[in-house]
Amino acid sequence: MSDQGREGGLGAPTRHPLNQNDPKFWDEAALNKELERVFDICHGCRRCVSLCNAFPTLFDLVDESPTLEVDGVAVADFTKVVDQCYLCDLCYLTKCPYVPPHEWNVDFPHTMLRAKAVKFKKGDSKFRDRLITSTDLVGKVASMPLINSLVNGGNKNKTIRNLLEYTLEIHKDAKLPDYASKTARRKNAVHIYNTSVQETATNSAQDRVTLFTTCYCNYNEPDITNSIIKILQHNNVFVELPFREHCCGMPKLELGDLESVKKLKEQNIPVLYECVQRGNAIMAAVPSCVLMFKQELPLMFPDDEHVKAVAEAFYDPFEYLHKLHKEGKFRTDFKKSLGNVSYHVACHQRVQNIGPKTRQILELIQDTEVKSIERCSGHDGTYGVKKETLKYANKIVAPIVRQVKQQDPDFYGSDCPIAGKHIENNLDTDQKALHPIDLLLLAYDL
Repeated sequence: MSDQGREGGLGAPTRHPLNQNDPKFWDEAALNKELERVFDICHGCRRCVSLCNAFPTLFDLVDESPTLEVDGVAVADFTKVVDQCYLCDLCYLTKCPYVPPHEWNVDFPHTMLRAKAVKFKKGDSKFRDRLITSTDLVGKVASMPLINSLVNGGNKNKTIRNLLEYTLEIHKDAKLPDYASKTARRKNAVHIYNTSVQETATNSAQDRVTLFTTCYCNYNEPDITNSIIKILQHNNVFVELPFREHCCGMPKLELGDLESVKKLKEQNIPVLYECVQRGNAIMAAVPSCVLMFKQELPLMFPDDEHVKAVAEAFYDPFEYLHKLHKEGKFRTDFKKSLGNVSYHVACHQRVQNIGPKTRQILELIQDTEVKSIERCSGHDGTYGVKKETLKYANKIVAPIVRQVKQQDPDFYGSDCPIAGKHIENNLDTDQKALHPIDLLLLAYDL
């Protein structure tokens, strides 16, 4: 019997192209029909109820409807479910038995993405959401002299935060990240690609990496970029930064602004493709950015060979370090142990299907035990700061917080620095979250 139409089949899950250029993609009547079909399958299964607030929202709508079925839910209420999905992809990866190649062909995240795109195209999006997903713009302004101090001070001022909640609906209790006055690319300008660097790299037998700094590491936590550079150099890897870099597009994708995603792709891919042509691997420290280049852009632009080449060259940092380890090139001259480490596995890293590479590398450190926590943190970068969703983000992260407290670790952190901060904020202790890259740097004592 073929596995294709059977729940629990052995076929590997597949993702179909998004098909955003097909006019049917934008047909609202066809979309609502597909939403009803997918929601009906989810209602009959319900195994994703603990993942996020999208599924409880859906099931409450069904249970409160006159028919107790999806056909009793008003189509206008479908958007309530869509608004709760932040495309973590965990339902697709870990729970749903009906993903393709199953004949029911359920791709909940991309169905939500289609709905978000239709909603955005209709103009049904808030100024707040368009602003906070413009990470390059916000970062550039917030890192400017004088403005930088005002932004960081204002984010901690109760009166200003109350005003921010009233005007932009940014929750007054959401802890917003500081912005660096000197960005990662400015701090590491010596590594930005130029002709002399190209000649050095071309004539070198070293492994070579182009480090895509990401908006968050560039503007908010530049020390993560510094740590990656130190670790790669310690492992005899030549590092350069792309001569130009823009947001990967993930925030705009989650908003449904596919036109902005396309524009960002057209700005980033030519630069990164040139790096690939020079023989470089590409790396980024934020899993969402890696996933954007590895999965989402190829699914949006399946016929673009340059997108495909960049995707194949893109690595999660620990995926790349594990590759070095397999090749006998990874240095294990650690000076310090880490003891007991609570390690949160970020959703967008899990979706890459690279395996537990971070844990495997950290466990090479002597006298170090790594306990993985595989649950969504619920922050998503924007979901965890909005007035209407912060309470859900805090509820979703609660099981992780409980596990960290139970494990009483010497260190804890996440591959996603934003998730790490969200866990830290909910732990409400003096212990700070550390990115695994920083833990590795600590073990090397660099």
